[in-house]
Amino acid sequence: MAEFDTDLFVIGGGSGGVRAARIAALHGARVMIAEEYRMGGTCVIRGCVPKKLLVYASHIHHEIEDAAGFGWTIPQVSFDWPTLIANKDKEIARLEAAYTANVEKAGARVVKTRAEFEDAHTLKLASGERVRSKYVLIATGGAPNHGAPIPGIEHVISSNEAFHLPSLPRRILIQGGGYIALEFACIFAGFGSDVTVVYRGDNVLRGFDDDVRAHVRSEMEKEGITILTGCTVKSIDKHGKDFTSHLSNGSSIGSDRVMFAIGRHPNVANLGLEKAGVGINPGNGGIAVDGFSRSSVPHIYAIGDVTHRLNLTPVAIREGHAFADTVFGKRQVHVDHANVPTAVFCQPEVGTVGLTETQARAQFTHVDIYKTTFRPMKATISGRDTRMLMKLIVDATSDRVVGCHIVGDGAAEMVQLIGIAVKMKATKADFDATMALHPTAAEELVTMHNPTARHVRQAAE
Repeated sequence: MAEFDTDLFVIGGGSGGVRAARIAALHGARVMIAEEYRMGGTCVIRGCVPKKLLVYASHIHHEIEDAAGFGWTIPQVSFDWPTLIANKDKEIARLEAAYTANVEKAGARVVKTRAEFEDAHTLKLASGERVRSKYVLIATGGAPNHGAPIPGIEHVISSNEAFHLPSLPRRILIQGGGYIALEFACIFAGFGSDVTVVYRGDNVLRGFDDDVRAHVRSEMEKEGITILTGCTVKSIDKHGKDFTSHLSNGSSIGSDRVMFAIGRHPNVANLGLEKAGVGINPGNGGIAVDGFSRSSVPHIYAIGDVTHRLNLTPVAIREGHAFADTVFGKRQVHVDHANVPTAVFCQPEVGTVGLTETQARAQFTHVDIYKTTFRPMKATISGRDTRMLMKLIVDATSDRVVGCHIVGDGAAEMVQLIGIAVKMKATKADFDATMALHPTAAEELVTMHNPTARHVRQAAE
């Protein structure tokens, strides 16, 4: 009788787990992957993909408004939330089936059930089956975190429920100031909802470049979104179908939905990690791993949001692929988490890669800033009151571009390509030597020749 039933058991059928299972199977490993809910995980089922579909839908009202300046007369239009949600659900179901089919085609076995550790090599499935595996990969992702309990917390929805609301909220209060809070604020505002954002910090998008934070807030407020900073929701009362949220600043806000998007926590509970001896990182609450995603138990690995390192889908996929290549492909692959591009699909959207101005000034003695804001060409005729922001951060000693930050239409698409240049250590001279493509917004990235600010950090005496 074989010592192990399988070579690899993957807990979690999200983007990272599926990639790891598929590549490991293609390397010849016997693979099982368990998913208790739906294949595709956060990104496909209740995250990036449905969110972006809703962003597209909500942005259409801008196009309709802008059309008049270009000579179009559009009759009165109407929007039907249930139709959008039904069409979104069809696309998610298609993607879920594709994820399942692709991993099975590679030779892995998919089991639609929960799996927990019974010991370091044994997984107990909800069906009662026990599986002994030589290696185990934990890819259980993360989940919304509502924070400390407050009176009325049972009335709060998360982004998970927002994708399945039976009707569009007329008024919604969203607590949070990060990716998810701002994206949903702009989605609902685009559909005509009255939106209020409440955030405990001094400004939204903590951790992003300060100019980006200020610009995004200004643009959102132009669109009629109310942003209240420096306060939190302390309690929520229900009155029939409506709610009253009482804030820490003494004010109260009425709405027919209250959504919290104040962070996500790693899915580490009730996995039996203590039975397997898997350690938790006390700093972030995720599974502690080394540079190769190996946990405190040599044959147990963890990737993606459950490690709480860099919670982005492409990072989880890269980590899953690297794990499979390292363990089953006979070649060590280390994932570089530096200069990872990211986007916030608020409206206008944000694209960023590399260091913020604050980070660069702390790291380098001489920093040059190239920054411009301008009215997009389309807005000159549409009449829309909006401006784009583009910002390059340069280590003046080496002339290397160490950060790029864009706010405006197409920001994410631009930053994906700029990310290549930053990764390749391109210099400002390389940007300057690149011919502009006219007329585009992106040409500003290669035509900002004069610094808008220069910073020199004096050495401590």
